[in-house]
Amino acid sequence: MTSMSRARTARRIAAGAAYGGGGIGLAGAATVGLLVAQAQLARRRVGNGAAPHVPNADGLYGAAYTVPGEPALRLTMLGDSTAAGQGVHRAGQTPGALLASGVAAIAERPVGLSTVAVPGACSDDLDRQVTLALADPSRVPDICVIMVGANDVTHRMPPTRSVRHLSSAVRRLRTAGAEVVVGTCPDLGTIEPVRQPLRWLARRASRQLAAAQTIGVVEQGGRTVSLGDLLGPEFAANPRELFGPDSYHPSAEGYATAAMAVLPTVCAALGLWPAEEERPDAARREGFLPVARAAAEAASEAGTEVTAAMPAGSRGPWALLKRRRRRRVPEPEPAAPTA
Repeated sequence: MTSMSRARTARRIAAGAAYGGGGIGLAGAATVGLLVAQAQLARRRVGNGAAPHVPNADGLYGAAYTVPGEPALRLTMLGDSTAAGQGVHRAGQTPGALLASGVAAIAERPVGLSTVAVPGACSDDLDRQVTLALADPSRVPDICVIMVGANDVTHRMPPTRSVRHLSSAVRRLRTAGAEVVVGTCPDLGTIEPVRQPLRWLARRASRQLAAAQTIGVVEQGGRTVSLGDLLGPEFAANPRELFGPDSYHPSAEGYATAAMAVLPTVCAALGLWPAEEERPDAARREGFLPVARAAAEAASEAGTEVTAAMPAGSRGPWALLKRRRRRRVPEPEPAAPTA
């Protein structure tokens, strides 16, 4: 699928989400039976959702930076097992801990981490998660990171419905005053137990959803980062190192790769990234594009950031597409226990 056709499909899905339209068919009726059968077989082989172990990473990171009278930054993780950190054994290996440690080191300020993400969650669980995140009006998160979408594809949730729930979550968080960064749906076409034609269909569906998610998020004032690398070509080439024991959830190294992709955008949203990094670099094919085209390009290249740029014109809303340099995430320190 070309970038332009992917952009058109993403715009149709996003428009359907905004105006209550139905789902966009990602596979013909003749392939549905085969798709379901292979998905069930892959799920049994993966063992996804069976007694998930998720380390509790909540707590205070960067406590050494504490200054009397200066509150810690608040980071909240929302979404599915990827946001929660299922598949690793130590709290410091979860994406929340890695991001909190990285932000604390760059800001030289402590970061309080809270996780409301749930393994197995689809986008329709985000409403409940946002309610938990905003339960205390005096402690609204400074930054929220959402990673969601993989379960929407495997459970065949209509993409318009998926994007509608995500857009609503971003709107509620932004209205409350939180910055929002969304790691879009990863490329599911590289999960080891998945075989053709399910592999091709999964890749197509996940990339279409990622592009549509980007449009919905950006239009609500959030930023997105493509997580294709989470289960993308780099992971397919080295699955034993970058996937966990179940061949579905990332390993510790896989989560570190994802965290390194998201960290620059989180820091930029908080105003912590160097000013020279905020200017688009034409040599790296960065610049201002119609949001649908930016979303399509981001879905094809992991680690690409899309954020709102300027008011809508004749071609619709515009966005800034950036390919931020990845920087190593500082080694996480143990978190101070929560009360």
